[in-house]
Amino acid sequence: MAERRVTVGWAEGLHARPASIFVRAAMAAGVPVTIAKAGRGPVSAASMLAVLGLGAKGGEEIVLASDAEGADLALDRLAKLVAEGLEELPETV
Repeated sequence: MAERRVTVGWAEGLHARPASIFVRAAMAAGVPVTIAKAGRGPVSAASMLAVLGLGAKGGEEIVLASDAEGADLALDRLAKLVAEGLEELPETV
């Protein structure tokens, strides 16, 4: 299983707009991805309610994971999005 540990770069955390950006990017990744944080089990990164339910705050570490073939590129792109608090998924890493 491929995974990336990343610190949430959005000051407001994965709430409202940042969560929406992240979920859209996860859905577009082409592979199933989970997201987790300390004390919370992994949830689908493609579920807005699940991502909001994590309550990930700015500066907290999250774990993105996938066991799908070709997951490394998708995880790299999602990790960059989260770490840098970007407004859209980067074309390349």
